[in-house]
Amino acid sequence: MRIAYLALEAPREGQASYVHVVEIIEGLRRRGHVVELFAPSYSDRWIRPSLAGRLWEHLLIQLRLASRVRQYQLIYVRAHPMAALAARAARIFQVPVVHEVNGIYEDIFVGYPTAARWRSLVTRLWRTQYRHAAGLITVTPQLAGWVKQESGGHQPLSVIPNGANTRLFSPERERYEGLPGRYVVFFGGLAHWHGISTLVAATGDASWPADVSLVIVGDGSGTSTLEQAARDNKKLVLLGRRPYAEVGSVVAGALAGLVPISNPGGRSMTGLAPLKLFETLACGIPAIVSDFPYQAELVRSNHCGLVFPADDGKALAQAVSDLARSPAAAAEMGRRGLDLIRREHSWDARAAQTDMFLHQVVASFDRRHPDRLSARASGR
Repeated sequence: MRIAYLALEAPREGQASYVHVVEIIEGLRRRGHVVELFAPSYSDRWIRPSLAGRLWEHLLIQLRLASRVRQYQLIYVRAHPMAALAARAARIFQVPVVHEVNGIYEDIFVGYPTAARWRSLVTRLWRTQYRHAAGLITVTPQLAGWVKQESGGHQPLSVIPNGANTRLFSPERERYEGLPGRYVVFFGGLAHWHGISTLVAATGDASWPADVSLVIVGDGSGTSTLEQAARDNKKLVLLGRRPYAEVGSVVAGALAGLVPISNPGGRSMTGLAPLKLFETLACGIPAIVSDFPYQAELVRSNHCGLVFPADDGKALAQAVSDLARSPAAAAEMGRRGLDLIRREHSWDARAAQTDMFLHQVVASFDRRHPDRLSARASGR
């Protein structure tokens, strides 16, 4: 199948979106698909253009895709409100569109508060795309329920969460040099809603183990908060942004991985399946996660870590202490998590699920558009 993959949010190395885009594309290509990525030209740079510059590039990318839309059998869109032009062009020329939905509308207003002034327009653009989609993919069952309501529920829908690269994230990885003897790890974007204040509160709590450090990999809006805290708290070790290929060597040496995501605007109630959860478990260490749908259920049902109340630094500190004092129990949790990832949650498994779903979508679309089949048969 010839597929155009549209990612208007620039996939930059070191971000979860980059990993998801690259892993799914590579997995589809291994299965014989021809996949062409349409993404901003500034994806390899961390300094973004102005808002006007980004919108202009979004327009140019979609015009380029629209001019060639009939070359593709399917358009795969990493959901974005500004992808409406490409979705409209595909609809005109009867090319099925699949949207990969990673969050509710509120997510964009959490990340970009100034966008709230255009809330009505942004919401309408997104909802219209979902209603006309040939298929929808979400990362959690709870998000699938929300998307079904927003889209009208008339098209195929599949839940395909994040996964883990089991080559880069593995217990066999070499250990990153120069780190403390005992540590837990947080890695990824340092957005405040990822639990930055909870991390600071936890490491300052009396129940945090005196001989356990918190190693943090990544950067973002919460960097200055962590830097200030680290000046007074030597348990905090900030590595900054590291090449993606190196991160697994930091994670593999940790006692546990922390996933303390919070709930601004209620965005976490539709479930969380963060990349760092799967990558943590792939390294054979337990995950300590905040109590939100999907991630908490996965950890509890597979006994591969601990769950704590969101935004509760004391509870997080106690969870770290519990694992630090029980190395045998922690090791058993790590083994269960590793088995789970290798059995069900590798990126190759995700690509296989995606491949199967895309074929289902195209078959369903063709049944509803018999004239499209006739046009393809006649070479038009």
